[in-house]
Amino acid sequence: MTEDWAEIRRLHKSEKMSIKAIVRKTGLARNTVRAALASDTPPRYKRAPAGSMLDAHEPRIRALLAEFPSMPATVIAERIGWANSSSVLRARVAQLRPLYAPGDPADRTSYVAGEIVQCDLWFPGKVIPVDVHAGSKTAAWVGGRPAVDLPVLTMVAAFSGFIMATLLPSRKTGDLVAGMWQLLSGLGGVPKMLVWDNEAGIGQHHRLTLGARSFAGTLGTRIYQTAARDPEAKGIVERANGFLETSFMPGREFDSPGDYNTQLTSWLPRANARVLRRTGQQPGVRVAADVAAMGALPPVAPSVGTTVRVRLGRDYYVRVAGNDYSVDPAVIGRFVDVHAGLDTVTITCAGTSVGVHQRCWSTHQTITDPAHVDTAAGLRSAFQARTAAMRGPAMRSANGVGAVVGVRALSDYDALFDLTPAITDEAALAARASLEVVR
Repeated sequence: MTEDWAEIRRLHKSEKMSIKAIVRKTGLARNTVRAALASDTPPRYKRAPAGSMLDAHEPRIRALLAEFPSMPATVIAERIGWANSSSVLRARVAQLRPLYAPGDPADRTSYVAGEIVQCDLWFPGKVIPVDVHAGSKTAAWVGGRPAVDLPVLTMVAAFSGFIMATLLPSRKTGDLVAGMWQLLSGLGGVPKMLVWDNEAGIGQHHRLTLGARSFAGTLGTRIYQTAARDPEAKGIVERANGFLETSFMPGREFDSPGDYNTQLTSWLPRANARVLRRTGQQPGVRVAADVAAMGALPPVAPSVGTTVRVRLGRDYYVRVAGNDYSVDPAVIGRFVDVHAGLDTVTITCAGTSVGVHQRCWSTHQTITDPAHVDTAAGLRSAFQARTAAMRGPAMRSANGVGAVVGVRALSDYDALFDLTPAITDEAALAARASLEVVR
């Protein structure tokens, strides 16, 4: 069709041929030639609109959508009595619904230097092996060791697009606060606002947790939580998470959580050296203006991590994030303060250290210091010796001379309770009398 249209117009305009001559040359109908000369655009095939059984119900569908724009197609089918193909109805409803349901446009936001840092958690999957005991059960194994799905804390300075990230042992408040402090202290500044979604470790229903409020107060900043189901409010960090998943993870293997953070730290400078389409600059260069407009770090570091006070039991172990850590048995029965950071677990009693362990990122593990076991063995031996001395056959007097302890005769009990011995045999009576001795 397009070739005929082009040839007809060439013959008429270039060759100056009449319509009758073009008909004889091409063999086309006269009306086809006239239509081609009258049209300035090539012809297009259009299917004639076919009728549908649903056309008769369309006014009712429009009325329902006008009153209830979000009404599901299944409910509309019930209201109009539609018993035919559901796919035909869904297609027509999808075509008509935008006419009655207003759109929800998302405006582009401009950011001021030093104002906002967006935060989020991203889970790379069960690709990071951890060291556990042989009896532990996990869902995935990597390199002969069980793997866990740990969260990655991602923070992005909104003005510059500078990405910061680190792997955390959990998504609890203490670890989230410790991770934020580690990244912000490495950045060298405090923004006016930290934007989070409704992460339970930060807060819910616009009410921050105690640890998050204390952290924000120490730094002199504000933690703002977005509304539910509003990912556009922190779209910059969401795109950074996608960039980590597609550009950092493929083709990498990890030996431990520490190895993961090492590789991530060495890769981030390259990620921040790329040119962003949004700004047209490199985040690693633009971040200087971001930090210059931020507030200074506090002179005293905030309290991060998790600290609890418990009374040490006889088994001299304390539980932190699902793992048990040994404590010096010398403080059994006393209160101890347990502080869990990102890397270490420290136990103190009255300001004195009674246990320091490297934090285990797995769960259901027992971490023991051999020195604590030796101390417990010594205390146990001393306790058993003291108990044996108290349970000796005789009490020793102060001058070391054995004291005489009397044993009452059995006949005294018979007389006391008015009992008559049932044994009359003289040999048996003699045997019984032999038991009635005084030591």
